[in-house]
Amino acid sequence: MQMFRKVVDVHTSIRVEMVDITRLVEETVRSSALQEGLVNIYSRHSTSAVVINENEAGLVEDFLVALQKLVPTGAGYLHDRIDNNADSHIRGFLVGGSQTLPFADGRLMLGTWQSIFFVELDGPRHRKLTVTVLGLD
Repeated sequence: MQMFRKVVDVHTSIRVEMVDITRLVEETVRSSALQEGLVNIYSRHSTSAVVINENEAGLVEDFLVALQKLVPTGAGYLHDRIDNNADSHIRGFLVGGSQTLPFADGRLMLGTWQSIFFVELDGPRHRKLTVTVLGLD
């Protein structure tokens, strides 16, 4: 078993948005030269998330709207007294900060319509994701 790790940058431009990072993860797996194993994508930011789903514009927008309806901004959260972003933290709790998926023959084993997304919940920001590849060459 071997391990390869790379920290990658993601830049966001608005407060709540989704960035397709599939190619970034694919490039990292390719760079590892490992042929099969697992890849983990981890965000070290508690006001962000990593998800896997279909990259269809309507669905992406629906997801962001649903998050904002589920956890509205400015709803009197106690944490807002500190830095006014409690909604972002709560959304991060609900969605989760990492994903792990298998790869084989050096390729991600995503479903036909699946993509990997970084979900910004408190942007715009410059973020760092840790992509760790574990596997066999």
